[in-house]
Amino acid sequence: MPHGTLEVVLVSAKGLEDADFLNNMDPYVQLTCRTQDQKSSVAEGMGTTPEWNETFIFTVSEGTTELKAKIFDKDVGTEDDAVGEATIPLEPVFVEGSIPPTAYNVVKDEEYKGEIWIALSFKPSENRSRGINEESYGGWKNSEASY
Repeated sequence: MPHGTLEVVLVSAKGLEDADFLNNMDPYVQLTCRTQDQKSSVAEGMGTTPEWNETFIFTVSEGTTELKAKIFDKDVGTEDDAVGEATIPLEPVFVEGSIPPTAYNVVKDEEYKGEIWIALSFKPSENRSRGINEESYGGWKNSEASY
């Protein structure tokens, strides 16, 4: 299972269902990778086609398989409205190393609510065996004894 650093570039969203009837939506995104949560800035007044172009860093460890992106509409005085969420599988970025900006479906109550554009890159951790490279510490391969 991969261990390392996941870089997430939150680019934009398109075709979001408007959760704010009186004004333009003020969307933001909460990104969750296992137990780590990070929040984007609020795209004030950008409505159904917000742009963020923000980068987030997550530490990837055992059992990490997906990234969740939940979109909310920031409201003043009331609870923020949930617009929808996208689930991004991480296996492709673990294999490829990077994925260019890609559209992922935003869904709420099993209905399509638009798309979110996210780019991913993954950098594996350096050798996790406490810095010991198997071939560098000697042993029979480096033995000078002749039998």
